[in-house]
Amino acid sequence: MRNRVVGVLVALALAAALSGVTRVAGARPAISARGDRPITVASFDFAESRLLAEIYAEALERAGLPVHRAFGLGPRELVAPALRAGLVDVVPEYAGTAVQFLSVGRAHPESDVAVTHAALERALRDTVARALAPAPAQDANTFVVRREVADRLGLARMSDLRAVAPQLTFGGPPECATRPLCLTGLRRVYGIDFAEVVPLDAGGPLTHQALDTGIIDVALLFSTDPAIADRDLVELADDRRLQPAENVTPIVRRDAVDRSGPGLVDALDAVSARLDTATLRDLNARAQRTRSVRSTATGWLDEQLP
Repeated sequence: MRNRVVGVLVALALAAALSGVTRVAGARPAISARGDRPITVASFDFAESRLLAEIYAEALERAGLPVHRAFGLGPRELVAPALRAGLVDVVPEYAGTAVQFLSVGRAHPESDVAVTHAALERALRDTVARALAPAPAQDANTFVVRREVADRLGLARMSDLRAVAPQLTFGGPPECATRPLCLTGLRRVYGIDFAEVVPLDAGGPLTHQALDTGIIDVALLFSTDPAIADRDLVELADDRRLQPAENVTPIVRRDAVDRSGPGLVDALDAVSARLDTATLRDLNARAQRTRSVRSTATGWLDEQLP
């Protein structure tokens, strides 16, 4: 009985989260002339995820499908149950991290794209969802320091951090503490333990500000973040290959494909085929300059899929 009550509460919380995000975004469920149920496209709670979700959402609309946006839902601990419960239909994912999460750590994705995609397909077998074709674009976790910190401590690789980590402060998203590709993995693979860990956001303005002002010494960012080059930050090489292939990969509910037909998959695949890592980094920079995810997505799609 207790488990049923907990399950109901989780479902209600997810529904409330979706409703709240919708109201903030000002979006409303679209209904086509045929009365079709809209495809709900979701994102995690960081900028690039919102951008990718908007690109895929607009591509679906251009294919004539009604779309509902549910952006900024939160981490996978919220988004994955929402997908399972049918509250969302499409989530642009990152292959390696998705494999780790969906398999509850039982599967071990690798740096090889095909191997990791096959592992993702296995993790989704016999579930309500499936993985579509991966985009060439990858966005992996990357750990960075200011150049003066790298020069002072002789840091170039992640393995260099082990000796000095007890003197340093780390900053990243709250979920980083339990993620196998973040702090848990740093301890297991590199033997790294920081003096202090500051919970911030997922590669967002809080993390950048804390790094710039010296509140933290080491930050988790994403490899497609244009600020890494712009701010002369040093990416520490993942010399023991903790991070797997992180190709952008849409995950969709099977029933959404069934009710929408092949046009849904075709529209999403067409976007993925045109997304490489350099393009994604450029799109992130455009969105930062314009402060508009919508105009960035629209402009790129006009160029790629006129």
